This record gives sequence, structure tokens and C-alpha cells, in this order.
Amino acid sequence: MSTATILDRLTFPESTRWRDGRLWLCNWLASEILAVDPADGRTEVMATVPVPIPFCIDWLLDGRLLVTCGGERKLLAQAGDGTLESYADLTGVVAKGAINEVVVDGRGHAFVNGGGYDMMAGEDPAPGPIVCVTPDGVAREVADGIHFGNGMAITPDDSTLIVAESHAARLTAFAIGEDGSLGDRRVWADLGEGAAPDGICLDADGAVWYADVPNQHCVRVGEGGEVLQVVRADRGCFACMLGGTDGQTLFIAAAEWDDDAGMVTPETGQLLAAPAPATHHGRP
Repeated sequence: MSTATILDRLTFPESTRWRDGRLWLCNWLASEILAVDPADGRTEVMATVPVPIPFCIDWLLDGRLLVTCGGERKLLAQAGDGTLESYADLTGVVAKGAINEVVVDGRGHAFVNGGGYDMMAGEDPAPGPIVCVTPDGVAREVADGIHFGNGMAITPDDSTLIVAESHAARLTAFAIGEDGSLGDRRVWADLGEGAAPDGICLDADGAVWYADVPNQHCVRVGEGGEVLQVVRADRGCFACMLGGTDGQTLFIAAAEWDDDAGMVTPETGQLLAAPAPATHHGRP
């Protein structure tokens, strides 16, 4: 399936989200959160983040933008004047490394993954936690042993959290308790040797789309791992999100990955779009 290029020359696009008729993304290395009109590519800087990498976004129930401040292991919330204020400090819960992805459920619980090891320092991979931050800002660990936690999604009924484990080639599901606790851990989909799931989203048929950097594609899978559709790119795919006027456009954050440097090649980032068979569902 062919893709259309919406934006080009991004530094390092990540954490795609659809909100209020626009596609939002984190432009790592430029420390910017962008909102993009996919019809004409017009772009607005919605916030500047005090770290270059990693940071990811979602929204609190009151509409405030929520940002993970990776290496500092903190959550920031955007105030009415556009500034980013402290929301939760995770340093007492996540012992080391950077926090990564965030998703907020319908009860206002923010789930954050990452930690375990410092990828930027070249440490050997080690499993990390998932942390739940309650609406009053209290953080606690609710799962551990996540092998490089990346994209997360929550089903529309707020019953299930699905997390991409990039270094385990699988999507793992948890039942979400009323208090934000996680239980009934299970493998939602074993993606097979060589897969490296990154950013994910859910569709109305109950399938998951996941982005994959080394394999340069986005894949739609059903529970159990059946491959339903593949969208290929000419560079690594870091995140994907369904959106558009009918919710059936797959937006892809992509960039060229330099294995030797362990980093994206500067200014090769793109925002791509491709048609999808089912609408966006769930969170984010």
C-alpha cells in the first residue's frame, strides 16, 4: 500500500496522536510538540519541552496536555498560559533510565512505561516497569518486567491496557482495575522473531496497528498475532495513529535509522499517511 507524505525534514518524529481535527506529534531533538493539519501540512508548535529526547504526550481528562519528561522521569502538564508545569515526579518509583510512553484512561489514570536501563548511556537492555499516576498525582508501580516498553493503548471500555514490548517482539495485555492496578497479564500477540513493535493504536475491529523501526513498516494484527495488513515505508516507522475526518487514515512517524550511530539520521523524519480499513478506537 502506498503512502502520502504530509511533512518532511522533521528531526525525529514520535508519539503520534489525533485530537481536535489535527495530528499531533513529538519532534524529538527539536524539543517541540507539533500539531499538523493533514489537509495542507500547516504546522503549529504547541509546546517546547525542556529535554531533546525522549518525550511523549497524551491528555488529562480536564483537557490539559500531559508530557513525559524522559530522562528527568517526570510528568509535566500544560497550564492555561502554555507553560509546562510539574504534574508528577516518578524518580522515587522508577529507579533509573528514562520514562517513555504515556496513555491516560477514562478514569484519569496516567500509565507510563520505560526505565530499567539507560539506552542513551549504552547500557545492556533490562526490563522496566509500568507506573500508574492517579488523578491526584500519586505514582506507583503496577507492573514490571516489561522488555523495552514502547507504545500503549487502552480499549474503549477502559478494561484493557496493551503495551508494545520492543525487545520481546510481542504485545502484552493487562486488565485495568478501578484504582489503576494492572492484573491478568497475558500475551495479546506474539509478533514473531525479528519484530520490534514501537508506537501502537487500536481500531474499531479490535485490531492493533504497530510501527516497526528495523523492518520499516507498520503492521495491523489481530489478537493472537494474525497479520491483517502491512504498510511499508522506505525508512524506520516509530509510531502510528489512526485519525482523519473519518478516523480511517493511518498516520506514520518515520525516519532513517543509523544502526552504527544508534540514532536517527538528522532531518530525515517524515509524517506519512495511508488509508486504513477501520476507524480509530480507544485511547490514545
